Amino acid sequence: MKTIAKMDKLLFSLMIIFCALGLIMILSASSVSTVLRYNVPQYNFFLKQTVFIIVSFIVGFIILKIPTSKYKYISFLMMVGIIAALVGLFIVGKITNNAQSWYNLKFINIQPSEFAKGIIIIYMADYYNKINKKKIKSISTLIFPVTLALAVFILVFMQPDLGSALIIGGITAGIFFSIPVVKKNKKSILKVLGVGVILAVAVLMFKGKEILNSRQMDRFNFQNPCERYQESTGYQVCNGFIAINNGGVFGKGLGNSTQKYLYLPESHTDMIFPIIVEELGLITGILIVLGYAIMLFRIFKIAKTATSLRGSIIAFGTLIYLLLHIAINLMGILALIPLTGVPLPFLSYGGSFTVSIIIMIFIVERVAIESHQDKSKEKIKKINQK
Repeated sequence: MKTIAKMDKLLFSLMIIFCALGLIMILSASSVSTVLRYNVPQYNFFLKQTVFIIVSFIVGFIILKIPTSKYKYISFLMMVGIIAALVGLFIVGKITNNAQSWYNLKFINIQPSEFAKGIIIIYMADYYNKINKKKIKSISTLIFPVTLALAVFILVFMQPDLGSALIIGGITAGIFFSIPVVKKNKKSILKVLGVGVILAVAVLMFKGKEILNSRQMDRFNFQNPCERYQESTGYQVCNGFIAINNGGVFGKGLGNSTQKYLYLPESHTDMIFPIIVEELGLITGILIVLGYAIMLFRIFKIAKTATSLRGSIIAFGTLIYLLLHIAINLMGILALIPLTGVPLPFLSYGGSFTVSIIIMIFIVERVAIESHQDKSKEKIKKINQK
């Protein structure tokens, strides 16, 4: 109980509110497609998501009691394990929506790329905490975690899962350039990384059509989707526009969406936000965005006040993880960027992503607890010195 009392209660409360809203909307959004498209019981996705959330919270409360300093014993093994899991997909992985991204364990599908995001954050946090203490400034040493993350990026990109690959790249770059020792050697590092980026861009320019499949290339045709309503490049996003327009300011009422009647594919996963606005209105949509903004601010505050570099990186990396998912999902829905199938945190259906993001929030809470404990010890120490 003492540990829980030291948590960031606003961050924790917002996560619970979002998870509860997500369950309600997954039930509503999938109520038609479960029967007509997937031929499963009406409560199928709702019940599965409930289990995912319960399991995540149980694991989260266990993790809450484990000091982040203990991660040094498993972070590298986790990184090697996730790379091995991603390689294994090309041998026994399940193909869904033209991507070989899942392990089918009969009772559940597991998507390693979702867990890779959190593992990269933990590994980089522990690695840079170690070399910061040792005051190592070697360029090759500083870049080593980036090379492992690059291997993960390539493996995810090859599945192909462009959305997850971009998020992994964003998390890695965000963390790397925030490290104090990296900032001091920025010019030298940028020269080394610049060569790699130039080579990657050149490969994409000349071999892009061979690397990206036709479906991925079509996604770059994302503007003015309703002009291409009959085409795959416009149908899904345009129906999202229709759902948002139908909702107006106050919405049509919970359960009264018309776009979920198979007009809007994946209405319970990455396209759940238009259904929320259609049923609960633009005001609810704005409140959701505001809630996300408060969550991000609380995580940022935890990162800034963390008493260890490890804790600061964990919180900052989680902030980037959350921000990229929110931004890529909402901007894709609004046709500001290509739609990549990235789920919306806590609201979209998805086992691997749900478990991963909830556990990362619990780890951030652990960072907040440790900072609180360290500051309390420091105060006691000063009092005793007097």
